[in-house]
Amino acid sequence: MTLGPLMLDLAGPALAEEERHRLLRPEVGGVILFSRNVVDRAQLRALCGEIHGLRTPALLIAVDQEGGRVQRLREGFLGLPPLRWLGHQYDLDADTGRRLARTCGFLMASDVLDAGIDFSFAPVVDLDYGVSEVIGDRALHRRPEVVGELAQAYAGGMRLAGMVAVAKHFPGHGAVVADSHAELPVDTRPLEALADDLLPYEQLIAHGLAGIMAAHVVYPAVDAEVASLSPRWLRGELRQRLGFSGAIFSDDLSMGALSGSGTPAERALRALAAGADMLLLCNAPEAQPAVLEALQGHEDPARAARLPPLRGRAPADRRPLRERSEWREALTALEAAQAPPELDLHG
Repeated sequence: MTLGPLMLDLAGPALAEEERHRLLRPEVGGVILFSRNVVDRAQLRALCGEIHGLRTPALLIAVDQEGGRVQRLREGFLGLPPLRWLGHQYDLDADTGRRLARTCGFLMASDVLDAGIDFSFAPVVDLDYGVSEVIGDRALHRRPEVVGELAQAYAGGMRLAGMVAVAKHFPGHGAVVADSHAELPVDTRPLEALADDLLPYEQLIAHGLAGIMAAHVVYPAVDAEVASLSPRWLRGELRQRLGFSGAIFSDDLSMGALSGSGTPAERALRALAAGADMLLLCNAPEAQPAVLEALQGHEDPARAARLPPLRGRAPADRRPLRERSEWREALTALEAAQAPPELDLHG
């Protein structure tokens, strides 16, 4: 059995019998976890172990652990600053910004892998245009070359810990006001005006980026179809022009942005036809049966081959995470950078 193209969520901190049966379906290739699935580290490890033990090859397990307000793992896990903090550090000193980006990538990935999760959907490489509230301080910087530098450093830290990077949200969510969770954002710029947004992807792809998540945003001057369902964007721009050979993820197919794009089953088929490798379906348990039925018999050897490299690697040092020297050194560096400056009351 190979990994299927569907990534599902779970209702709570333990696998229900119906969920267990669905995860055994060949159409499924992964599970995405949310805060509702986490009680503490021990419970999460047990849950991930159960999920990984269901099948061979094991299902992939993912999470959104970016830092700042988007951290699904909180109780007993390291709280990280929002990515925009790294951009501020870069503005103060570029070398320090890059070093801290690598440090944060390493700490995030180490913490997530230690819980049994394979990868996080990170980093965000949307540009900070100052208009998108749903992106906001999740963005590293406004300048594309800085986003590229910091994202590469962050991904390098993740790789050092044993995790690949999955950048988002292609081709760019930062220049639209609407939140795609609730409605369809429309970006009216022509393709040539999107060069800045695409630059970080070009830089990351050149360094072996393993995964990309596509945005539920429509760019009518480029294509009338939503980017996540668009062959023009996924096969044309991403695969052919940018030369991306890794895994393409859709964003959650149940989001409000796709409410006018057919049923969840129809959206799934359209995303696959457009070039997506794995489809997220979250917070819509009622839609799961129909989507699974629609995906029956779907086989794509090229797609299946792009998914195994996303699996997390166990560290060579098997001691508890908090006892490893690399973790302690990285944590000390981050804490020192976050500490308020000492006031000289006698100056």
